[in-house]
Order: sequence, then C-alpha cells, then structure tokens
Amino acid sequence: MYESESEDFSGFGHEPDSEPKHPAKAQKSLRARAMDILSRQEISRVGLKRKLAPHAESEEELEKVLDEFSERDWQSDERYAEAYIHSKSRKHGKLRLQQALAQQGIDAEISREFMPDKESELQTAMAVLRKKFKAPAKDLAEKQKQARFLAYRGFDMGTIQTALKNGWSEDDGFD
Repeated sequence: MYESESEDFSGFGHEPDSEPKHPAKAQKSLRARAMDILSRQEISRVGLKRKLAPHAESEEELEKVLDEFSERDWQSDERYAEAYIHSKSRKHGKLRLQQALAQQGIDAEISREFMPDKESELQTAMAVLRKKFKAPAKDLAEKQKQARFLAYRGFDMGTIQTALKNGWSEDDGFD
C-alpha cells in the first residue's frame, strides 16, 4: 500500500533533473528586466547597464536595449541627475554630488545644470554645521574638526570658511 502512494507522489520530490520552479523568471527578457528596474527607480545608463550585464547574451543586445530605452525617454541621465541632486543636496555640497554622479556615468555638463546655486549651498552648509555641532568652535582644533566634516560632505573651501564664519550668527533665519 505504501509503495503505490510513493509512486503517486513522485512528482513532488527534489529530482536533480527537474525543471526550475520559476521558468518565467529564468527566461525573462533583458527588455523586461530593464523595465522592472526602471519602474522602481530612476537610474543612470551606466547603473542600468551594470544591473543588466549579467543577464545579457551579448554586448550588442545590451546596447540595443539601452539605446531603445534612452530613445523612448524611459531612461534618462538628465532625470536621474535631477532626482539625485534634489534628494541629496540638503546634506551634501557640490563636490560630493558631482563625484557621486560621475561614478554613475553622468556627464559634468548634465549635472551642472541641476546643481544648487552658491547661496543655497551656503545655507545648506550652515544648516548641516549647526545640526552636527550645535555650537561654534571654541578653539582651533574644534574649528578644524568642523571644517573637515564639511569638506567630507562635499563643500568647497570658500563655502566652508563662510559657513564657519557666519554659521552661528543670529540674523540668518535659523534656530
């Protein structure tokens, strides 16, 4: 009696030559993968290429899909740069934003268009400085520590010096 039952359930075992559980995923086209990625987030062409490369059969196939998505404006480095800068410019300076975008393959001309102006970058530097340190530097070592922090956040030296000098004045609208 038990032998016949085991024969009836033979399809439920883990046989080494059985088909994958999700054949649709295994055969998902490169185009469909790209669409899935872009439906969740804006991404640069370089980032999309990096994510799709392991699934592409050839470089030509990959470039064809990337070109098609770019032509249809489904993938846009300009949109990616604008979204990235908008989301990160409240904490970081131009230098850090430019470096991060360059790593994603975004041209400096494209990123320059969306960068914050000098005044808003200075306001950001002062806000970041106040949030982190709460009080002005009492000595040179503390001032250097604050300057290093702002430099790490990607602010240029002119902005750092101005923020350290004016960041604690009462008339700039903070507090």
